[in-house]
Amino acid sequence: MSDRLYLRHSTDKQTDARQRHALAALLAAGAPAYEDPATSSRVLSLYRDGFKRLLDEAAVGDTIRIADAARLFRSVADIIALRPVLIRRGLHLRVESGLLAGIDLASDDPGTKMMVSVLAAVLEFQRDMISENTREGVAAAEAAGKTLGRPAALDEGEVVELVEAYREGAAVKALAREYGIAPRTVRRVLDTAGAREVPDDLSELLDGDDPGDVADGQEQAVAADPVVVVDVPGLVAENLVDVVDDAVRQALAAGQTIRRGQGYSVRVTAPLSVHLAMIEHSSTALMQSAAGRKAHRVHSDRVTKTQPAART
Repeated sequence: MSDRLYLRHSTDKQTDARQRHALAALLAAGAPAYEDPATSSRVLSLYRDGFKRLLDEAAVGDTIRIADAARLFRSVADIIALRPVLIRRGLHLRVESGLLAGIDLASDDPGTKMMVSVLAAVLEFQRDMISENTREGVAAAEAAGKTLGRPAALDEGEVVELVEAYREGAAVKALAREYGIAPRTVRRVLDTAGAREVPDDLSELLDGDDPGDVADGQEQAVAADPVVVVDVPGLVAENLVDVVDDAVRQALAAGQTIRRGQGYSVRVTAPLSVHLAMIEHSSTALMQSAAGRKAHRVHSDRVTKTQPAART
């Protein structure tokens, strides 16, 4: 029988230093450590690469040791799926610090089962509160005029050049190719600069042309980014809860939850560009697990199927 250590942190900006401190004596004794760096707690433990490797190498009677329970599970669904696996394999699960220290969380008795379920519910509540506080913080920052999200794809000089080129007649896709960015990024830059705003006096836009040309242009714009309905898998929706993209958050908030057996999806009606943004924002996190990869594939297929219909 041997000890096996498990460590996890949620993002690449975090470290496992605190966990290693709590497990220092075991590490010094040579206990093998299994890690899942930059892995969200929303990915069930049984789907994480590091923890799967631990299970593959563990023998009957081995003890899995973690610095705190939240490193391994943070939802009722996770511990409900995990405990039967540990019990069948004859493994023990112990937390090294806090009130739970010394208790085998994989013990197959009603008292432990109840205690672990309550603990998981508390941890899940904490995670949801963190998400809610994050959303409120983002909203407050945006209201204060702060810029959020990933670092800008263009510097100030490039933004000026891009806007001037657009006003001189360059197409959005051509600009995207020239600057090596996505067309939607070009559109965001133009919208931020007010370059795509329609003037109050349409004669400025028409410059003597037939008003019918404007209607044609509007129809082409709608055709290029049609509003479509897509059922977003629940796992995808969960990974988009904290996304900074306002359009994605608003579309999900307005969606209709559809229950399917043990799972669910969110029926979202939004422009095709918003659905494509959902795929982009969620892909990295979803690629970390088999369930996530499946959800990503299903979601991508559903969005792709809307595009031929939109072009006809």
